Amino acid sequence: MEFQSSRVRTVKSSPSMAVSVLAKKMLALGEPVINLSLGEPDFNVPAHVIEAAHQAMLEGNNHYTAPNGYEALRRAIVDKFQRENGLHYGMDEICVANGAKQLLFNAFLATLEPGDEVITPAPYWVSYTDMVLLNGGVPKVIPCGAEYGFKLDAERLEAAITPHTRWLMLNSPNNPCGAIYTQAEFAALGEVLERHPRVLVISDEIYEHIILGNQAFVPFVTACPQLRERTLLINGVSKAYAMTGYRLGYAAGPKGLIDAMNKTQSQTTTCPSAISQLAAVAALNGPQDFVRAANLEYQARGAMVVEGLAAIDGLELQMPEGAFYAFPRCAAFIGKSTPDGQLIASDADLSNYLLRVGKVATVPGSAFGLEPYIRLSFATSREQLQQALEQLREAFGALR
Repeated sequence: MEFQSSRVRTVKSSPSMAVSVLAKKMLALGEPVINLSLGEPDFNVPAHVIEAAHQAMLEGNNHYTAPNGYEALRRAIVDKFQRENGLHYGMDEICVANGAKQLLFNAFLATLEPGDEVITPAPYWVSYTDMVLLNGGVPKVIPCGAEYGFKLDAERLEAAITPHTRWLMLNSPNNPCGAIYTQAEFAALGEVLERHPRVLVISDEIYEHIILGNQAFVPFVTACPQLRERTLLINGVSKAYAMTGYRLGYAAGPKGLIDAMNKTQSQTTTCPSAISQLAAVAALNGPQDFVRAANLEYQARGAMVVEGLAAIDGLELQMPEGAFYAFPRCAAFIGKSTPDGQLIASDADLSNYLLRVGKVATVPGSAFGLEPYIRLSFATSREQLQQALEQLREAFGALR
């Protein structure tokens, strides 16, 4: 008996989550695997946020909220955009959901008609294209390798737009490569989009507070204020505050789109967790020392990992500008063989070998729409990262 619909058959399970699950199974069996596959901060949640969650439960906030969440949270999000980004949104232009991932899904569910195209520069986060497929859309992937700085430019955007284009999907800082669009680069894309009024923009800015170099983060709406009524900004508390398990994302956009997203949420998960919402209020309104300290640590870890990977002959890598991933190109190892004679025919084969023999879990670039690369998260301790680098050096050195 076939249980999967035609839409579900077109997609795959999240590759990064699949690798992480396999790595955890190997760990449970006693294998000394170092898991660099999942983008999850290793820090604990700030103490005042944990206390806010505790107090929320004690005070009886254990029930449904409205689909768009508590007013206190939406006010905190409005204040955050004004305070940190100089952007002014009304309370009815804010949406909250069970993580940034659900916000993306809700946006596609609310807006896509069968055959609508979503322009997606690659490398892209693993779930973008599959969420488009699940909602009847067509991902239109534009490869943007290192020769393009891992970014989409105005000329290639113009060439990709058709009468069927509904969304442009942007992500800055980017997962997996760490690229950050400058204000001028966003503005150039905005000039193209002004000529195509049907095209909407999603700007996924979940890594806003993880900046590794001198390139500053710029919200898309700051660079393109004329497109404010066609843009959905996606953010959340998972990465900046290590609150991945709280599942709390937020978005800002035009009221009509936000209303449609709230409607879809009312018929799916009803609302985000009441407890997580009040914890997020504390995170956004409270002291930001944790965010700054974590960012400094990511900078140190990133420099260490890039230096260690650069010492492996054959890997091509530049320091990422943001997020907490290294994304080295590994073309020199495609076509080589493992010590037991297996051919490395793709970056997926290489990632599998590094897990099986090197005992380091990575994610192949093919999962992000760009080959041959591998992604390594450095959102773990320096001790773990140093050990992983040693194991990777040995594993790469054994290929012939």
